[in-house]
Amino acid sequence: MQFSEYLTSRKIDAIAFERGAPEVYAEWKKSFDLMHPASFAARYLFKINALRRKFTLRTEMASTPTTSSKPRPVIKPKIN
Repeated sequence: MQFSEYLTSRKIDAIAFERGAPEVYAEWKKSFDLMHPASFAARYLFKINALRRKFTLRTEMASTPTTSSKPRPVIKPKIN
């Protein structure tokens, strides 16, 4: 797994991170290349969350609406 793929999986924009904090990016990339991704995540867990807020990966929203425009039918129980 590449460092940019790892950042994408953590919903961090790798390009914005590299441009916004080049020293930190270089340090983290070097550390990532030396250790397993799980170890990297454990080591930088709280810093990853802060970076995710600062360099959020933008995704395309789904084109389908989340709510229906017509009301759902009411189903009444049959009484004998």
